[in-house]
Amino acid sequence: MKQYYDELGGIPLDPVTLLHRFGAGGPSLPTMLAAARATNRHVALLHIDIDMFRSVNSNMGEAVGDQALAAVAQRLRKAMPHDGWLWRLNSDEFIAGIGYRPGESDGAALAELLRDAFETPLWIPPYTLPVTLSIGIAVFPDHAVDAPSLLARAEHALLEVKRAGLDSVGLYSTGPDKAASNDGFAERFVEALDNREFRLFYQPLIDAQDGGLAGFGALLRWNAPSHGLLRPSGFLDIVERVGLSARLGLWVIETAARQLADWRAQGLDYLTLSVHLASPLLAQPDCLDHIGEQLHRFNLPGSTLEFEISESALALDAYHVHGTLTGLRALGATLTVQDFGMGGLSFAALAQYPLDRLKIDRSFIRNVASDPRSAAVVRGIIAMGHQLGMKVTAKGVETEAELGFLRRNHCDFFLGHLFSPALPAEDLAELIQRRFLLPGVFAATRPERTLLLLDDEENVLRSLVRLFRRDGYHVLTASSVHEAFDLLASNAVQVIVSDQRMPDMSGTAFLGRVRDLYPETVRMVLSGYTDLATITEAINRGAIYRFLTKPWNDDELRDHIQAAFRAHERRAAGEETY
Repeated sequence: MKQYYDELGGIPLDPVTLLHRFGAGGPSLPTMLAAARATNRHVALLHIDIDMFRSVNSNMGEAVGDQALAAVAQRLRKAMPHDGWLWRLNSDEFIAGIGYRPGESDGAALAELLRDAFETPLWIPPYTLPVTLSIGIAVFPDHAVDAPSLLARAEHALLEVKRAGLDSVGLYSTGPDKAASNDGFAERFVEALDNREFRLFYQPLIDAQDGGLAGFGALLRWNAPSHGLLRPSGFLDIVERVGLSARLGLWVIETAARQLADWRAQGLDYLTLSVHLASPLLAQPDCLDHIGEQLHRFNLPGSTLEFEISESALALDAYHVHGTLTGLRALGATLTVQDFGMGGLSFAALAQYPLDRLKIDRSFIRNVASDPRSAAVVRGIIAMGHQLGMKVTAKGVETEAELGFLRRNHCDFFLGHLFSPALPAEDLAELIQRRFLLPGVFAATRPERTLLLLDDEENVLRSLVRLFRRDGYHVLTASSVHEAFDLLASNAVQVIVSDQRMPDMSGTAFLGRVRDLYPETVRMVLSGYTDLATITEAINRGAIYRFLTKPWNDDELRDHIQAAFRAHERRAAGEETY
């Protein structure tokens, strides 16, 4: 295997991870502790273990294992602060360290940064590898005053973490060892609820049209005193085994409703929240009553909540599940299939339930910018969702290339670290105030969409311009047919919306002439005047694509215009005709 060296001292690097090996001539932990002692700083040493990594080597081979280790090291290195240290210890273990003063980010904060880096699985073709980390932390000088002792304390903390379960963080303690049994978990869980140890973190949901903040996805965390901040993968299986999933699900909905009420009290009534609807709760006959009670308690419209349902729950074929979902839809709530494509949901079940959105899992979009097969799968999911009248959300968007691909293929919403990691509610003020998190990136990836509005009433034009400009369209306006023809001659227009009753020419006559001159355009009438015979004849001749009525519903009209642009782009790509 080729040997690599660092750039400064010519010291050999680990050939798999390209990190310094611990104790092999790279950065010196004793030197760092001496510097910390001289500057009155603490040092947190993290002993990091990749959970269940040996199964990768045994089941997939050492070549895949080495690729996975290299990818793990890359993510760890990228997540480390610039003043932190990272070494490879042995096959699947790493050492990280950070110096800090009181009030600065400590070892627990660093552990969460590192674990956040693995919220999305690794992609080692053809394998998707979920990765979790177990981390033990020891602190200089609190737990040890020399390098060997500090390393031993961090290892001891890691062993305690792994004894209690995987995917967790533990701080060194001199207390008695804890048993690995789950006996008494139910009592500890109820106590944790009473002690407010559970929290919701919130990740921004971004509207693809303008890059604006549409709401948040709520993510559950357990701030366990003995284990630090736990993700659901570290405890949900046990919660379900002891029959407490429904109770936890109710807590999530109540907490989300309270947060929404707080935002609405601040005037932020445009924000929505998506929450996971636990399958055991959904299966209960009184699920709809419980949710309706929370909406009434906090005076919330149902449209403020989005419920994410697992594919396994939709495969239950239970009559009351369908009834509950229908009832939630009647309340105005949005219903989303969580991580679509990961649970084997049949197309029959997808068509059976009253669903509004599909959420694409990160594993599908990871390579869309470079892999034709991944790109084809994602395009297919988006197209299928739209054909079923559903919106599509992409989860785990991390790069501008992924964002550009998803926007060009008309994905509707995005979640991911490209915009922000999940944060507690008290840390969201700046995001909410900015509202548009990456305006430059959205400007660079925006498809060119030009909309021409023709109406002889100036107040109608002004209202429509205000409505459509927030969707990022290039909007042209004309108050006469002559002016509209001039604009069409000098601009590449994809969608046209015309009034019907105008002094110089009817809308259908105008659009019939436009069809002959610019057949690739999508032509629509928006009018309060309904001459069914004229409209029907124009549709049959192909002069107009759709007839819309005044007065209009803003959201419905925006959806119609968005669908018209999509139809134009699909036709331009040769995917369909209209």
